[in-house]
Amino acid sequence: MVAGQGFADEHDPRRVISSETLYEGRIWNVVSDTFTLSGDDGDALVRDYIAHPGAVAIVALDDQDRVLLLKQYRQPARMSLWEVPAGLLDVEGEDFVAAAARELAEEADLTAARWDVLVDFFNSPGSSSEAIRIYLARDLADVPEDERHIRTEEEAEIEHLWVDLEEAVAAILSGRLHNPSAVAGILAAAQAARTGFTGLRPADAPWPEHPSQRNELPVRADADR
Repeated sequence: MVAGQGFADEHDPRRVISSETLYEGRIWNVVSDTFTLSGDDGDALVRDYIAHPGAVAIVALDDQDRVLLLKQYRQPARMSLWEVPAGLLDVEGEDFVAAAARELAEEADLTAARWDVLVDFFNSPGSSSEAIRIYLARDLADVPEDERHIRTEEEAEIEHLWVDLEEAVAAILSGRLHNPSAVAGILAAAQAARTGFTGLRPADAPWPEHPSQRNELPVRADADR
């Protein structure tokens, strides 16, 4: 059993014998890795998972301690969910904070003068490489109307709602909100608010868990031949 305050998830790559792309999608692929757990002599395991570019999400908090929620339809869930602004890290080389600022402008018509990191997490680490960073955005201002992004497809139906932060927490605990970025971000923001937002990481804090920051390269299937 591990005890104490120094515990943390750790980078722990295992030997990849081969890696094969089973499906190439518009946004992410499905990959099959063959790897070992216990060094080169261990039994080989095969795991299929979604290779995902990752995402950023934003808890936008105004000067009245209200958080912005967006209502958006999600086909896999067959539900319209109240979420926080978020988007894929699908622009090659784009800075994480710049991506968050872009998504906040595109989905919420807002800019923010102050950014902090609230929480990092893997959305579903048993089946996807998707890593998500949630930012706290404050000192908000409106994007001028003539500079606003034209939302299309599901985004064209987005509805905006400002909710008191504690009311949003209550909605999570009562089972009324289900989006993982909203749940994690709102709960983290509420906890941070109790200490005056002291101790939050700066917006440019390292994010070594994101796939783009890893140094190891898997041994491809054709490399063994």
